[in-house]
Amino acid sequence: MPTERAILHVDMDAFFAAIAVLDDPRLRGQPVLTGSNGPRGVVTTASYEAREFGCHSAMPMAQAKRLCPHAQVVQVPGQRIREVSRHLFAILEQFTPLMQPLSVDEAFLDVTGSRRLCGEPVQIARNLKEQIDNELNLIASVGVSFNKFLAKLASDLDKPDGLTVITPPNLDRTLLPLPVSKIWGIGPATCRSLERHGVRHIADLRQLTFKQLQRQYGKQAEYFYRLCRGIDHRPVVPDRNAKSIGQEQTFGQDLIDPQDVRAFLMTQTEQVGRRLRTHGLSARGVSVKIRFGDYQTITRSATLHRASRLTTELWHAARQLFDMWASQSFSPVRLIGVTATQLTHGENQLDLFCDRGRSKRQKLDQALDQIADRFGAGCVHRGAGRPEYPATAPPDQQCTISNQG
Repeated sequence: MPTERAILHVDMDAFFAAIAVLDDPRLRGQPVLTGSNGPRGVVTTASYEAREFGCHSAMPMAQAKRLCPHAQVVQVPGQRIREVSRHLFAILEQFTPLMQPLSVDEAFLDVTGSRRLCGEPVQIARNLKEQIDNELNLIASVGVSFNKFLAKLASDLDKPDGLTVITPPNLDRTLLPLPVSKIWGIGPATCRSLERHGVRHIADLRQLTFKQLQRQYGKQAEYFYRLCRGIDHRPVVPDRNAKSIGQEQTFGQDLIDPQDVRAFLMTQTEQVGRRLRTHGLSARGVSVKIRFGDYQTITRSATLHRASRLTTELWHAARQLFDMWASQSFSPVRLIGVTATQLTHGENQLDLFCDRGRSKRQKLDQALDQIADRFGAGCVHRGAGRPEYPATAPPDQQCTISNQG
């Protein structure tokens, strides 16, 4: 491994389904689907036993049950998922302070500076997997490499329970035979475009010159050119040093019900709010990212009238952005995400003392955070509610909205 950087990507295997099996051992070895069992329910996770029948996340539950009629359908409470997620990230932070969460069950770790105390990167990965197994009784797959792209790629190559290492000597042997779809940002539409030019594998993509890529793909050319060569200079950015903090979720199949998408957005906003408060940060902006099945992506942004770390205020802005878009031009969603932007340290205490309503919302967040940290489950779980359009808000929660894409 190069001495300059050692990056791990940790990804839990079938996270929601694994929690369901952990809480009910009778499910072990059976095909498990997590999510709502209603007529418009959606699969949030399919266990590996269920995947053998063609089931996958974001598939309509009715379709998954037709593929696997004997599957066990389970709903895992959101507070239970957050409890396990917090414990997971507490384990990861024991190995390095340079940890960048990507979702409730996935993170990058820069362990370059951890060698002296924790050993070489591969040994760190083994120890990390063992500790997750011992403390959570869950299985993680880990990719080890010298940049983020390759580490994430590696973690997906040998699931479940994988530990894959990509080094400069084995880079081409590992990377070149893979389909081009393994490169971030290359979705079905781009794959079809590349196939028309005889490009099916990363090896084929590498044969194209930069000028050829630029003629076909414009601004994406440099991105494709670098990644097909395994080049990625992006640093691992912990929340405390980040310019923005976000959560997003990609679905295996487009979500067709706006309420399902909205529920994911609510959970993501809660996670973003908790991460802001953990690091003493507040946000002046909120953005919602929406990607469709053809990989077209749009962003809707709002500027808050004052910096906030309160979940209710962040959610009002995200909800308003989503409801306004959904009421005018909803299309099936492949990815949904929310990001807190324009981060500042601290919060305006004078506003909190002068505004009793805002002070109460701060105390509610503090209480829920403390309960979750101490007991691992909240007594109160926020719901996404129903759409409000046109969305209205008290003056202290108003924001200015802009559209991108």
